[in-house]
Amino acid sequence: MRLRKLEEKDTAGMLEWMHDEETQKTFRRNMLGKTQEEVLEFINNAEIYPTEKESIHYAIVDSSDEYEGTVSLKNIDRENKNAEYAISMRKKARGTGSAYEATEEILKIAFEEIRLERVYLNVLEENKRAICFYEKNGWIYEGKFKKHLYLEGDYHDLRWYAILKEEYLQTHKGEEE
Repeated sequence: MRLRKLEEKDTAGMLEWMHDEETQKTFRRNMLGKTQEEVLEFINNAEIYPTEKESIHYAIVDSSDEYEGTVSLKNIDRENKNAEYAISMRKKARGTGSAYEATEEILKIAFEEIRLERVYLNVLEENKRAICFYEKNGWIYEGKFKKHLYLEGDYHDLRWYAILKEEYLQTHKGEEE
């Protein structure tokens, strides 16, 4: 697994997870209607270094450079030194360890390159697979926003998680030596 800039050849793989009805149930925004043109526009505007857009998006690829998913730091707030983490994986890449490795890489970028103090995420409470992944990988549960989102005719709770720089450094200090 490695991270690289999103490329036009990743379009079909992105549309695959966007158009997957099972995956869509875990999202706050409906992606089922996304078109190839919209995905290409996103790819062409995606940055891997924080700019005035203050979000970065990387392609997660395997050893053959095949697109497996996207990992992002969104809403990078330089003043308060925090950003929102997001990841989306193709079905065929789930359970391979790529999501874990991509998360490790994006956190390294967040804390060591961009010098953030906190990276956070939110997840629908019913997304048990993602919650298990986050908790297994060291994200700290911070709380729940009850009935925070109105989706598909019903209210949903949103769980919040974060990792602080000192927590990251504590668990990764052996790697720096």
